[in-house]
Amino acid sequence: MLPTYVYLMFAFALVFIGLYCLSAKRNMIRMLFGVEILLNAANLCFIAFSSRWPPHVDALGHAVAIMSIIIGGCVIAVGLSMILNAYRHYKTLDVKELRRLRW
Repeated sequence: MLPTYVYLMFAFALVFIGLYCLSAKRNMIRMLFGVEILLNAANLCFIAFSSRWPPHVDALGHAVAIMSIIIGGCVIAVGLSMILNAYRHYKTLDVKELRRLRW
């Protein structure tokens, strides 16, 4: 089994990738992917910390990660339906363009 810091470094890399997707991308679908990457980083931290002591693996971290995956799937489904409706109505997925159309 790998040490905990390896998993945490990978989780921090996922956090930076997710934050980059949220801050630099203007497409709404790519921003939604960034949110999903951030959720996966949090799930990885839950799993890494729950199995920190190898003989005793805490099931609470795994349960929280599974519930987070379920809730994240629901959030992504609702977000994709909102994006689909916005695209049908405005014919664009660009966030700055949609913000400009608001006024």
